[in-house]
Amino acid sequence: MRLRALLETDALGLRLLGGEDELDRTVRGVMTTDLRDPSRYLSGGELVLTGLAWRRDASDSEPFVRILAGAGVAGLAAGEAELGDIPADLVEACVQHRLPLFAVNETVAFATITEHVVRQVSGERAGDLAAVVDRHRRLMTSGPAGGGPEVVLDLLTSDLDLRAWVLSPTGRQIAGAGAPLPAPLGAALAGHHLAATRTGRRGPYRAAVAGSTYSLFPIRNAGRGAVPAARDVRESVLSDWLLAVEADASDWPAARLDLLQGVTQLIAVERDRRDAARTVRRRLAQEVLELVQAGAAPAEIAARLRVAAPVLLPGLGVAPQWQVVVARVDWTASGTAGGAGVPGNIAGGPVAQALLEEILVDPAVSGPDSADRIAVAHTGEEAIALVPLPAVPAPLPETVDGPTDNAAAPDTAEAPAAQGPALHADALLAAVREPLSAGLADDGRLTLGVSAAVHSAEGLRGALEEARHARRVAAARPGRVCAAGHHELASHVLLLPFVPDDVRRAFTARLLDPLRDYDRRHRAELIETLEAFLDCDGSWTRCAARLHLHVNTLRYRVGRIEQLTGRDLSRLEDKLDFFLALRMS
Repeated sequence: MRLRALLETDALGLRLLGGEDELDRTVRGVMTTDLRDPSRYLSGGELVLTGLAWRRDASDSEPFVRILAGAGVAGLAAGEAELGDIPADLVEACVQHRLPLFAVNETVAFATITEHVVRQVSGERAGDLAAVVDRHRRLMTSGPAGGGPEVVLDLLTSDLDLRAWVLSPTGRQIAGAGAPLPAPLGAALAGHHLAATRTGRRGPYRAAVAGSTYSLFPIRNAGRGAVPAARDVRESVLSDWLLAVEADASDWPAARLDLLQGVTQLIAVERDRRDAARTVRRRLAQEVLELVQAGAAPAEIAARLRVAAPVLLPGLGVAPQWQVVVARVDWTASGTAGGAGVPGNIAGGPVAQALLEEILVDPAVSGPDSADRIAVAHTGEEAIALVPLPAVPAPLPETVDGPTDNAAAPDTAEAPAAQGPALHADALLAAVREPLSAGLADDGRLTLGVSAAVHSAEGLRGALEEARHARRVAAARPGRVCAAGHHELASHVLLLPFVPDDVRRAFTARLLDPLRDYDRRHRAELIETLEAFLDCDGSWTRCAARLHLHVNTLRYRVGRIEQLTGRDLSRLEDKLDFFLALRMS
């Protein structure tokens, strides 16, 4: 689409401030940013949306615009919500660098503009494909603009009597006509597809599963993130979709094979549209990750999390908790590119990013839009996911030594929310281990680490290091697909000298912060009680005498400690964990 078309849509609330001679530029995508230097995320042709949070004074405008112009963006749209009128220095900088500048009315959300651009660009791509496969115009025009992959698959069933499904690389059903494909069957077909792709053979691939014959057609990514054909197949094998048709295509005439290839091209356009919608979540994750790794102030990280929460959990009225998941895909140096015998030089970060986005989708949910709670960034060879967990209100706590008086009532009203359903490392990989092992073949490995849930921005840095260390624990195990969770770091790993300081802090905070918070609200002295109980080797009588408490009061306090932490002070392992946490705090 052209920039000029944006001004013709009143609902977008755009007002041209400069660059009228450049309005015939082509828009290929959209990006929202408030980074001072977003060049690493730009590939050219974007409409850049910004809230101007990067601008501290007039001297910041020209460098920012120079970076955008150098990256070849189509235009810049600045929101009026933050500063009101767009600063004159930004207008002058855009004139200097011949960059079209729009003002966005404060009543219009950036998400509205993003959705419009993505829809228009995807529709134009679908039209181009329709011209290429003109013989099957009805299939082409029934794609992204007419109902998505389901409509195309319905036409295959009604016109050609072919049952077909679109599957993710792990076998999760994305689209299908009629009855859904059983999950084990989908995983088996995906495994066949990944194994065949690694051999370098051209599709479609024939697979006999559960007494039926299927033909598997690769759906190559047609978008800007597509891997050129000459590149190593391992860069895309773990992220490409496939079309599974219940038929043997080995004896099909060329015309029917061409038809199915046209269908895969159309679905690839739909895939590109879905990936464009995921870009916003990726940007949010990248921005949070950069703040965390740079040691930004917790208040700054918390502000960015507040921006992310409505995108990842639309309509949720309470603040979420967060978990961090780290994944890495490694290939051995002896690996070959698609069986061609040429060593590959693979950027592991993007591969792990696409794969982690797929792994984190709820396997019980079908459809391409089921990943709307997932924000995955990549840095270096790692992919890092920021996963929100809805908070569950917890019962109001009681006081330690009796009912709360009126003066303490306001404190009890601030009881923290309990942790919602959390991710578990082993469960994440249970349904995808078999197909991914086929795609990794004999030269690839996937390792994954999961942190504990954290309740605030202060805990994210420790959670990130905890997830990274859990991934290193998984990497020390045998197997092509391995995972480890935070619970495996709780005791013995802390005795190892190579554990990072942030992991130690995360472990200490997870055990002691609930007790500190409770003490702060209720003056309950749970930390002091815990220290005394451990010093007295768990003796109720000696500990009660030391603290000048009745034994029943001591038992009540210890019970509260166990309730808040989920530990059992009658177990040696939990006593040792508390002992280490207190010594390291």
